[in-house]
Amino acid sequence: MPPTSTLSKALLKNTSTPKLAWHLFKRILSSPTTTTSQRHLPVQAIPTIARILVRAKMVSEIDQLHQLLLYQHPETSHSCIVSLIRILAQSGLLDEAVSYLKSLRTHFPLSPPSIYLYNVLLECCIRENRVEHVSWLYKDMIAAGVAPETYTFNLLIRALCDSGNVNDARELFDKMCEKGCRPNEYSFGILIRGYCRMGLASRGLEILDEMNRLGFMRNRVVYNTLISSFCREGKSDEAEKLVETMKEDGLSPDIVTFNSRISALCSAGKILEASRIFRDMQIDEYFGLPRPNVVTYNLMLEGFSNEGMLEEAKTLVDSMKKNGDFINLESYNVWMLGLVRNGKLLEARTVLKDMVDRGIEPNIYSYNIVIYGLCKNGLLSDARMLIGLMIGSGISPDTVTYSTLIHGYCSKGKVFDANHILHEMVRSGRFPNTYTCNILLHNLWKKGKTSEAEELLKKMNERGYGLDIVTCNIVVDALCKSGKLDKAIEIVRGMWIHGSAALGDLGNSFIGLVDDSNTGRKCTPDLVTYSTIVNGLCKVGKLDEAKKMFVEMMGKGLQPDSIIYDTFVHTFCKEGKLSSAFRVLKDMEKKGCDKTIQTYNSLMLGLGNKNQVFEIYGLMDEMKERGVSPNVWTYNNMISSLCKGGRINDATSILDDMVQNGIYPNISSFRTLVSAFCEAGDFGVAKEVFEIALSICGHNEALYSFMFNELLDGGEVSEAKELLEVALHRSFYLGNFLYKNLIDKLCKDEKLEDASGILRKMIDKGYGFDPVSFMPVIDGLGKNGNKHEADELAEKMMEMTSEDRVTNVVYKNSIKTIDNKHKKHGGSDWQTIVHRDDGSGVALKALKRVQKGWGQGSISSLQPQKNEFLDY
Repeated sequence: MPPTSTLSKALLKNTSTPKLAWHLFKRILSSPTTTTSQRHLPVQAIPTIARILVRAKMVSEIDQLHQLLLYQHPETSHSCIVSLIRILAQSGLLDEAVSYLKSLRTHFPLSPPSIYLYNVLLECCIRENRVEHVSWLYKDMIAAGVAPETYTFNLLIRALCDSGNVNDARELFDKMCEKGCRPNEYSFGILIRGYCRMGLASRGLEILDEMNRLGFMRNRVVYNTLISSFCREGKSDEAEKLVETMKEDGLSPDIVTFNSRISALCSAGKILEASRIFRDMQIDEYFGLPRPNVVTYNLMLEGFSNEGMLEEAKTLVDSMKKNGDFINLESYNVWMLGLVRNGKLLEARTVLKDMVDRGIEPNIYSYNIVIYGLCKNGLLSDARMLIGLMIGSGISPDTVTYSTLIHGYCSKGKVFDANHILHEMVRSGRFPNTYTCNILLHNLWKKGKTSEAEELLKKMNERGYGLDIVTCNIVVDALCKSGKLDKAIEIVRGMWIHGSAALGDLGNSFIGLVDDSNTGRKCTPDLVTYSTIVNGLCKVGKLDEAKKMFVEMMGKGLQPDSIIYDTFVHTFCKEGKLSSAFRVLKDMEKKGCDKTIQTYNSLMLGLGNKNQVFEIYGLMDEMKERGVSPNVWTYNNMISSLCKGGRINDATSILDDMVQNGIYPNISSFRTLVSAFCEAGDFGVAKEVFEIALSICGHNEALYSFMFNELLDGGEVSEAKELLEVALHRSFYLGNFLYKNLIDKLCKDEKLEDASGILRKMIDKGYGFDPVSFMPVIDGLGKNGNKHEADELAEKMMEMTSEDRVTNVVYKNSIKTIDNKHKKHGGSDWQTIVHRDDGSGVALKALKRVQKGWGQGSISSLQPQKNEFLDY
């Protein structure tokens, strides 16, 4: 057998050919050993071969190595397996490491592992967030009679804090002395950090005081942790007191202290307080405050940008350039991201160019920021062009780049193009992650492509993509919107036991085979899941079931937020159950959930339906007191309520309030007012409101069609006719105009020339419309003896029927297909027209006379003309 150094060298030489290295090691390990010294030779080579196998992901060979080591000499076997377990744990193969530890404990019950191995395993489990192994390791350590060290307790306390069980961590901290271990300053620091992460900085402060009483030195790290936590919680006074206490302890606040305070304040949106500290750092040299560094500048720049304070951000950038601080890549990226988030795409692209001009090479993150902004604003071709430039500069698109582009195409409804990008992504060697697949999954269901969505879900599962809570929520939402609420509820309840595997046939068909230790078990329902279910049940009127799901959610430890409460408030108000809505409000306030703009809008809707206008004004006053800004729907609810109560003039004054508050009325605002004035017979004012609407909302088809229908219904025929002519001139879609009623009315008023003129204008403009509209005009012309014109119109009517143009509306040279909800006049043929009651016998005689002249039998037998544009 070769010496240990020779064996290790031979293995290292074959690192690039791991199978050869494995065969070499296995052959040597299997050789007969005769001396005690030779039995120890493989021990030194175990780390080398283990790392080679781990790097090559040779799982079955690792298992073979474990089996071979079990049957070596006991002394050699034990130490070799311990070495293997340590390597596996440090490489992230924790399941294998724990499994081999269990095997070791079975084969060598009298030779427990050292505390060092347990500490390594615990540390690796915490780092990989595999908390499920921590409890077993601790219990096994105690069962094996291995005494934990202070370092062991620190690891366990950290694991409990990281999992949110800070009270259990405190209990374990108190038991350290019982186990013969004294806490050190790190023990206190870990516990303080745990309380701060849970938003309990005051409890952390108590630990700091306890630390002082027990004679432990308090360090800057602990102080900085508490100071930043108090700032995040909005307790600036406590943070300032801690800074003074820190000084009393002989610890000068350093740049980390100030950066922690600024970071926490900016994250909490308290940019003005952060600015004050930043200013003091720049000018207050007398008290020895640290000068701002690049991190400080970047924090302030990000804070200004996030709050939309671009003028202040621009001033800071100029100051940084002047001082020579705006020279690193991170500063440029922070500034670009701020510009993109505030819709300043052109400026962001200028910054990108400026980077290159100054010799600072943009990284993939720099390009992804601008690509994100372009895609968000629908500038997909520009995003593609920028990706080309990025590739040209030697930077390959990553998964984020492609995912952003896919999201951009999906948001524009171009799922086919998004799928093409997905294939391009795979071809370039960049494989999609769960986020990418979730984007496609959401949009496939949104477009009603159920089978494609289910197929994608199966592929995600087959190819090992983690089906996370977002995936599950997408599926639950899709099922609710498609009316499959029972299936959605079944999945949600199954998620508590089986995690993402509860998707069943949509995800993992073998749900019964899922191991409880599967990582999918972590994928449990969250507040979004239950909000989706509750919203779906409320929409279909299943309030009792919605309440049951709400109670179930509370029982699972999920605290409701304003969104889920708003769902109940809106549903009760919509159904006129105001007392129930106000009971929900009381519970909402007890749980500490603030009323949102949606809450107030729902209440106003309910009160308006009950004509309780005075209470609505009271809600508006309450909104002002609480700092909740009304939106357009708030004002629309008020306008609607006032109009229903006959206070139209008061409703009109609401428009002025809206504009003064910077909120512009929408079409719904004007529809309500126009309808109210028309109903009151005040058509003059209605037309004035209509003109205002046009100036604010633009010449919109919805406004014209609504005004036309109101005028016609109110008997203002001539005004309605003028409005229709304007609509024809603007080539509006006529599906929502009651033009047939206008033609009937004109014919009854013996204004045949006006009625005929409208028909001819519609024909000249290339409109396709219901041929039956001709009937009253043909009838009137026939009765007046105008046989020639009647026959001419009858012939035109049959032409339109034969060409099957009813289903198309022509806008000049383009054709727009009407969807099914607008096909209320479609499908008229000869038999249909003949059996209609729209015309008298005179009109029918004209039709038959024209048909006979054609000599081609039934009109319905004529084939529609081929339309090459539509076929293409």
